[in-house]
Amino acid sequence: MLTDPLGCPAVTVPSSETPRDEALPGGPAAAPPLWRDPRFTLLLSARVVSVLGNGFARVALAFAVLSLPGAGPGRLSLVVACQALPQLLFVLVGGVIADRMSRSALMAAADVLGAGAYGALAAMVLTGVAPLPGMCVLAVLAGTATALFAPASEGLVPLLVPADRLQRANGLLRMGTNSSMLLGLALSGVTVAAVGAGWALALNAASFGVSAALTARLRVPARPRGGTSGWTELREGWREFSSRQWLWVVVAQYAVVVAALNANVGVLGPLMAESRLGGARAWSVVVAAQAVGTIAGAGLAARVRVSRPLLVAVLCTFPAAVPIALLAAAAPVWLIAVAMLGAGVASDVFGVLWTTTIQREIPEHALSRVSSYDWFGSLSFAPLGLLLAGPTATAVGPAHALAACAALITAATAAALLSPGVRGLRSRNT
Repeated sequence: MLTDPLGCPAVTVPSSETPRDEALPGGPAAAPPLWRDPRFTLLLSARVVSVLGNGFARVALAFAVLSLPGAGPGRLSLVVACQALPQLLFVLVGGVIADRMSRSALMAAADVLGAGAYGALAAMVLTGVAPLPGMCVLAVLAGTATALFAPASEGLVPLLVPADRLQRANGLLRMGTNSSMLLGLALSGVTVAAVGAGWALALNAASFGVSAALTARLRVPARPRGGTSGWTELREGWREFSSRQWLWVVVAQYAVVVAALNANVGVLGPLMAESRLGGARAWSVVVAAQAVGTIAGAGLAARVRVSRPLLVAVLCTFPAAVPIALLAAAAPVWLIAVAMLGAGVASDVFGVLWTTTIQREIPEHALSRVSSYDWFGSLSFAPLGLLLAGPTATAVGPAHALAACAALITAATAAALLSPGVRGLRSRNT
């Protein structure tokens, strides 16, 4: 048995060419519970550690920028847009790479890149030497790490568990990561208030390093390379994506939804919190309430069985507009938090059903490429939304900008329900 430099056992995952029944002796009926599967628990541990740090960064990055001399809505919009833009530009490249090499190795490399970017951001904030161009460059590197990580992560889960256990595996992963996010969010406001946003960013960098070490132990063999070029493989992925109406319709819906949600979380929400709700601690309560909801939603989605998963998933998008509308109306913090709780439940029911449907319906050899088109489409308007959020808030006020975001989410979701593919796709495992 191979060991890593610390002497811990390394876990070798069967090649994607190995039948899953052979990878688990005795077939699926003999498979151990997911909690006892070392491959799955190793992946879960890595994700939990990484997301714990991201819980800090989700609050800390916005308030780190706002705490710098001369910072305002425009500067905050620019930094968070620089983080979002490479996620859009490089995610298709990440999908092609993930279908050509070891997905776990690519995830570990992306974690190392993220650790370096957030570590440097933390150093800038802690030293007070934080030129805007430097922060933008580091934000680009952090976004690039996400672009490389995400398609590989989506494609790795079906290599670890059989198809009939994917929904439960996705639900357990989300329960673990959402619990970790909740802990990070719960501590982030206190950390920012007590010692500053720089230390919160430093903890995020450390979490990426630990995640890289854990993920590197998942030794997933690279797929044998054929004679086709990357461009050819990208076109093959596009054919898989565009041939399924349900897939591109929901991705188009989420291009609008994600832009509105990112504008709220990245810019408009913190601005309202700073001016009307009491600052970082109040905002951390609001986003922590959403995290509590996502834990409950993931647990529910891991067990629920629905005959039309995409119809249920799309309907679960409507609650996302409610807390944004309440923010626009300057509702009390407790009421916004309750709405965020409900939105969190619904969002993770959507997430588990959506991810599981893709993993079941898309051939494994093209899964990362199709996932990259999903990410590309869903993030396509996110940088624009972030760039416009600050100037729009300055021009018309944060309340009116938030009201527009809530209206966009509602309209896009209603439009997606018009698709016969969305309404009619039935689960194979009900």
